[in-house]
Amino acid sequence: MTKETIRVVVCGDDNVGKTSLLVTLLKNKFIPNLQDVLSPATIPRDFSSDPNSPISTVIIDTNNEDTQTLQTTLKLADVIWLVYSDHESYERISFHWMMMFRSLGLNIPVILCKNKCDITIKHNQDMEHEGIANVHEINTRNIQNTKVEDEEFIPILMEFKEIDTCIKASAKTKYNVNQAFYLCQRAITHPIAPLFDARKGFLKPLAIEALQRIFLLCDNDQDGYLNDEEMNYLQRKCFYKEIDVNELEYIKQNLTMAQRNYYNEEYNHNISASAPDPNNSSHLYVPGVGITLEGFLNMNKMYVEKGRHETIWGILRTFKYTNSLSLDDRFLHPKVNVPNSASVELSPKGYRFLVSLFVKFDRDKDGGLDDNELESLFKTTPGLPKLWSSSKFPYSTVVNNRGYITLQGWLAQWTMTTYLDHRIVTEYLVYFGFEEDTRLALQITKSRKHRRRLGKVYRSSVSDRKVFNCFILGKKFSGKTTLLEMFLGRQFSDSYEPTIKPQVAVNSLELKGGKQYYLILQEFGELDDDILSNNEKLKTCDVICLTYDSSDPDSFSYILELFDRYESIKRLPILVVGLKADLDKQQQRCYLQPDDFCEKMFLNHPLHISSKWLSSLNELFIKITEAALVPEKNTPDLPEKAKKAITDIDYRQTAVIVGSSIGFVTLLSYTLFKLAKSKLDRH
Repeated sequence: MTKETIRVVVCGDDNVGKTSLLVTLLKNKFIPNLQDVLSPATIPRDFSSDPNSPISTVIIDTNNEDTQTLQTTLKLADVIWLVYSDHESYERISFHWMMMFRSLGLNIPVILCKNKCDITIKHNQDMEHEGIANVHEINTRNIQNTKVEDEEFIPILMEFKEIDTCIKASAKTKYNVNQAFYLCQRAITHPIAPLFDARKGFLKPLAIEALQRIFLLCDNDQDGYLNDEEMNYLQRKCFYKEIDVNELEYIKQNLTMAQRNYYNEEYNHNISASAPDPNNSSHLYVPGVGITLEGFLNMNKMYVEKGRHETIWGILRTFKYTNSLSLDDRFLHPKVNVPNSASVELSPKGYRFLVSLFVKFDRDKDGGLDDNELESLFKTTPGLPKLWSSSKFPYSTVVNNRGYITLQGWLAQWTMTTYLDHRIVTEYLVYFGFEEDTRLALQITKSRKHRRRLGKVYRSSVSDRKVFNCFILGKKFSGKTTLLEMFLGRQFSDSYEPTIKPQVAVNSLELKGGKQYYLILQEFGELDDDILSNNEKLKTCDVICLTYDSSDPDSFSYILELFDRYESIKRLPILVVGLKADLDKQQQRCYLQPDDFCEKMFLNHPLHISSKWLSSLNELFIKITEAALVPEKNTPDLPEKAKKAITDIDYRQTAVIVGSSIGFVTLLSYTLFKLAKSKLDRH
């Protein structure tokens, strides 16, 4: 995040021209015979197009006579403008000034400036091409002169990593005064330290990692190269204009030359210097194909070496990187206002983006993402979300017969993730390169409404939700895991594995009338008690499915125990399900039989389901969804008379809504027809 105000402290030996530099900067002319110290001056934001420039810059002159004030001022600085003018003041840079900065514990950039270089500079109008055009042009193109070429700069740069850049200037001739000030600003707005190790001459690991991710996001056809079209996309995205053909050609020539030098070095070391292999990672550019990842990194390294930090930062900040080269948390986790008892779902825009992502990485077009395709898809991210890993992805959703996640399963998995934790979704959308505000990929449902009838509080019907969360509870061995497996279309298996950790299954289903919904089934294993005692968890539940093994006489007693221990269950819609109905039905050893219990609680009689009867399974999943849509019909302790009255009220309200919708659609259709007809008449 860019600082709104930066403090530049100017220091150096007496008589090196510190005050003259500042006056020339502020007045744009040289004034002799100045006072010893200038008062602090505030320079307003430069009205250039650089959005990362600070709102203002406070520039502070210093006096060496008051050591205490000097040190206090230095401690408040964001950047130091250190000035010298002759051999004696140059020598004191090393043994006095830099030692003072270190003794004060300062870890800020230093711009070293040699003043009184009263020379005539002829501006070269035919500047060499510098690669991708920088949208943030500085006032003069003399910034290339800041490249360290002077013998006296090199050793001091090598010795002190705090020194960001060196520059020659002259207050008298106004030579490089503005540039020196610009370098002070740039040390904060476009710092070189996170990008480049000046001692080793290499990009730093975090910079490489960020640029690798950007390369992958721009490599739209995933061939391992950035072709001209992809380079142009990067240019437009970062700098809002087309790349110049000559500049692109210049980049290619530089990479070709660097590549040739590499192979010459290899040859000199008696290593085979055969023709460039496009699959060779050391290859930088392949004519007619594009720039490799190594070439892209080399290109950005050249920008640093030319003093073109703005270009790299323009790229990095477009892709949401901060000065510490981490992705900006404001984009990863934007503030999303989710009202109490509301839920979060994917918007049509979110679904479209996820579909395009699936299609892009399904290289063999077989309708499933294999391990390699999935790995490539998540290369721009930290890896699979922890939520997915803990839910045995991809087996938490729909996979094909080879175990590869299908498009249906892919969308279902993200639907579930959005419902359970939308922050994961906004985070990964940024990782995947979603170019808009990630909140546009989400939509917030209305808060659940609660009503009271005959002393009973219940949830009212919902109409704007497409995703429902169902908790599957029941005694061990009752068949819960098999139920989840069958929901995902898996083959029935007689083998049994006890559920230790929670499991989840998510899939889409279609109700009568063609309406599509997503259903999340969660089984908690040994954590049933923890879930039922956690009110926050229960708020995310739309319906509870209580299961028992109808062939096990000791299975239903577990449900009665839950009802006795947890009053919270009675506030949620409930379905009672007798599993393993293909086996002989047994009388339950408890004080209430399942049918009697349901009658007492004013619930529908248990559904009898078998994993071997597909029609019964489909009926169950539809019933679960309907119970979530109309909770009052499945709320315990709500008498049938009350449920009927509620249903009649909701029916009348729905009829009004449907009637209004039909009227609106009719009016819209008529309007569109008239518009189309008028166009035809004109033609």
